[in-house]
Amino acid sequence: MNMENFISGYPGCEFQIRAALAETIGAEKSEFFFDKFLEYFFQESDAKFFSNLGLNCIRLPFNYHHFEDDMNPRVLKKSGFKHLDRVIDLCAQYNIYTILDLHTAPGGQNTDWHSDHGVWNHKDFQDRTIWLWEELAAHYKGNKWIAGYNPLNEPTDPYHTRVIGFYDRVYNAIRAVDSEHAIFFDGNTFASDFSHFGDSHEKWENTAYSIHDYSTFGFPAAPEDYVGTESQQRRLRRSYEKKREWMDERGLCVWNGEWGPVYARKQYEGEATEKINEVRYHVLKDQLAIYNKDRLSWSIWLYKDIGFQGMVYVSTKSAYMTKFAGFLAKKHRLAVDAWGADVSAVQHVYQPLINHVLEEIPEKFRDLYPAPVWKLSDRVGRLARNILVAEFLVKEWASHFVGMDESQLDDLAKSFVFEECEKREGLNKILTDNATLVKEA
Repeated sequence: MNMENFISGYPGCEFQIRAALAETIGAEKSEFFFDKFLEYFFQESDAKFFSNLGLNCIRLPFNYHHFEDDMNPRVLKKSGFKHLDRVIDLCAQYNIYTILDLHTAPGGQNTDWHSDHGVWNHKDFQDRTIWLWEELAAHYKGNKWIAGYNPLNEPTDPYHTRVIGFYDRVYNAIRAVDSEHAIFFDGNTFASDFSHFGDSHEKWENTAYSIHDYSTFGFPAAPEDYVGTESQQRRLRRSYEKKREWMDERGLCVWNGEWGPVYARKQYEGEATEKINEVRYHVLKDQLAIYNKDRLSWSIWLYKDIGFQGMVYVSTKSAYMTKFAGFLAKKHRLAVDAWGADVSAVQHVYQPLINHVLEEIPEKFRDLYPAPVWKLSDRVGRLARNILVAEFLVKEWASHFVGMDESQLDDLAKSFVFEECEKREGLNKILTDNATLVKEA
């Protein structure tokens, strides 16, 4: 219920492609396609498969737009519960707990493409987010299959204090309605930094603290080939320990809400695919060895996509992937998705801009938040590739739907149904093996 671009193949941001598709094929057909997409994306067969792997908890990311319109704020769209309730019920049938993750809040809680930016500068956006959690808590109060609420995904507050004030408010608002469900608070700066939280935890009961432990070794821009040397493993552990340091000093509960490498695809990486993915599995195993030693609970990112990171992914032979094969190859070449981008084909285009900034801006003024998590090249990439160039691709993406009737739209959406998807067996076996280890610990 939060369609990140690399997961489903669109360019830019979700609000852009929803508007473009409605303009291209009409609002009725557009709504039909997106509703069918959500229907097929997670069904009973998905829940059964997930449970059979030995996994017992799944994080459900969702976009506030399912529950509220920006032009009609604070009016609950009950239709938003349609698919969220359905997935929670399906998971409960197979003894899977769910954690509700507000991945996109009104105004945008971080600087990245999946949120847009603004919530920290506008109190009304914060008020609307709290209002939504009051509604969600009232709806799900007493549901034993919900493990808890994750009120805000990956906040990025440059001042490091407003996020704590917001957590105070949302905690009190939820607790006024629901005193039983656990609350999972992400650290600031993409769930990596609790260093400014001080003694805030003393006001929050039944609360866990969520890190997102991605390693650069699991991505195309890795600093070096990962072979598991002592220094590389030390770097893995240090990055992880730094994220959880505040919790460990206070004896608090830590949860790894997102983590995991991305994977090569034969249509892009060719003969190197298997070799690349073996390296990524090595990173995965070494991270799990760290987590198992600490008996850390985790939720892998992610369950299903079009072949980049998911445990399950849409087949290249499906109607959707066939229809968009050329467009997706273009997106990959232009590196318009921020997540795990391979910029090798276009770096020569953007390097002059990076050099221009290096030449004209004094070093002490270059580290704009969220540096050092974002390097200069990351900021240039977000603004130039992932916003500017991606925006020009939005209508091109929507044009692929022209002339399609509802039956054809249904076939496209059905490409995401479990029975038509491929399974990333290497990843799933590693997760199963380690889920059993945690269970027996």
